Amino acid sequence: MAKKLKTNKSLMKRLKITGKKKLLRRPTHQNHFKAKYPGRISRTKHRVQLIAEVDAKKIKKMLPYL
Repeated sequence: MAKKLKTNKSLMKRLKITGKKKLLRRPTHQNHFKAKYPGRISRTKHRVQLIAEVDAKKIKKMLPYL
């Protein structure tokens, strides 16, 4: 009997997977204490960021059913 692979659910909740299987994430440090940052930095944190291909390979191992 084949062993079922498990998806890492905590990681799945933090990512968005595009149609071409690229991984997107939220920027860091955007929940609170935002008053000390200039507006330029705050505005750039509204956009999602693409995960680097080096890290994406490691993450895709934890998400076997992409």
